[in-house]
Amino acid sequence: MLIKNVYIENSLKKQDIRITDGKFTEIGTNLKVAPQEKIIAADGKLLLPPFVDSHVHLDATLTAGDPEWNQTGTLFDGIRIWAERKKTLSKKDVKTRAKATLRNQIKNGIQVVRSHVDTTDPRMTALEALLEVKEEMKNEVELQLVAFPQEGVLSYPKGKELLETAVKEGADVIGGIPHYEFTRDYGVASLKYIAQLAEKYDRLIDVHCDEIDDPNSRNLEVLADLAYETGLSDRVTASHTTAMGSYNNAYCYKLFRLLKLAKINMVANPLVNIHLGGRFDSYPKRRGITRIKELTEAGINVSFGEDDIKDPWYPMGNGNMLDAVHMGIHAEQLMGYQSIQDSYQFVTTNAAKTLHITDHYGIEVGKPANCIIMNNNNFYNALNERSEVLYAIRQGKVLVETRPKEVHLNF
Repeated sequence: MLIKNVYIENSLKKQDIRITDGKFTEIGTNLKVAPQEKIIAADGKLLLPPFVDSHVHLDATLTAGDPEWNQTGTLFDGIRIWAERKKTLSKKDVKTRAKATLRNQIKNGIQVVRSHVDTTDPRMTALEALLEVKEEMKNEVELQLVAFPQEGVLSYPKGKELLETAVKEGADVIGGIPHYEFTRDYGVASLKYIAQLAEKYDRLIDVHCDEIDDPNSRNLEVLADLAYETGLSDRVTASHTTAMGSYNNAYCYKLFRLLKLAKINMVANPLVNIHLGGRFDSYPKRRGITRIKELTEAGINVSFGEDDIKDPWYPMGNGNMLDAVHMGIHAEQLMGYQSIQDSYQFVTTNAAKTLHITDHYGIEVGKPANCIIMNNNNFYNALNERSEVLYAIRQGKVLVETRPKEVHLNF
């Protein structure tokens, strides 16, 4: 396959890319067409690495309104409603909903997904279902599964044992939720236990950390210190960290030094963070989002996730990372032209670093031929116009092909 005349990651000149046996084998200008070679005439469109959703919950996807709608819009009511819904889970239920969401994500250019899976369920129904989905859809999407103790590690009966069981059964990443534990001491102890499991089983860590507007919720410093002292370093990710939006600047100055020493990754979920945050405020009302701009400027790796797609925490979502990027740059005032141009990195290269997949991700000769072609010439225009993904290519195979809609103005 030969892709002709594309702008690779906002480059200023058009290039060609050759794909052979599922890998990128040549990148240059005016490459000659080989006999019987399939041609994609991109005609000045934008080529990017595939989108990565760094944080989503496929076990809960498409359950909004079942058994009830989250009328308060709080994180805590979402957890309460999900606790009821998960009592009725079956493998068929989880797989049907997860596959429907994944197919929609793939249509929108996503080829890598990190999904958290609730382990505070002794039956492990969702984990077993998503492990099957991971295998059944491996040719279409790379799926990482996080063992996530939604109702706590120490605050849920046998939470520690359940978390370890999930790791043994095949979870790729170990999660936590220290701010939801009964006490601060429980939160700290849960993080230490998670670090021990990660070292024991050679797993990555991704913790729901300080997803609350409380400025006294400071589990992130504990997680970062563990990453630094254990040497787990960039194998550790802190998701949400919305309490940072309530921290004072003096404390953040100190905290950022530790985050940089630890080389920890950060995941923001702009759509859901904005929706859930500030729910206990009248006015002034907090924005409910971490310090994306300042973290990025400090050289700390930040990526974006969708988090929730039509579930008890978020009633909307359609599997499109452009929505998360659009919300994120608005909420964090990353609206300079170059910032907008570069914002695709929150859902591509930065996310690949978070998920530790850079060895097989990116537009480079020798790497797997995974990419998307968008219906525009650069990311500023693609984001602003919500451009379609014309082609989604994985291992050199065209997974998705989109014909843009035609609009006729009769005046």
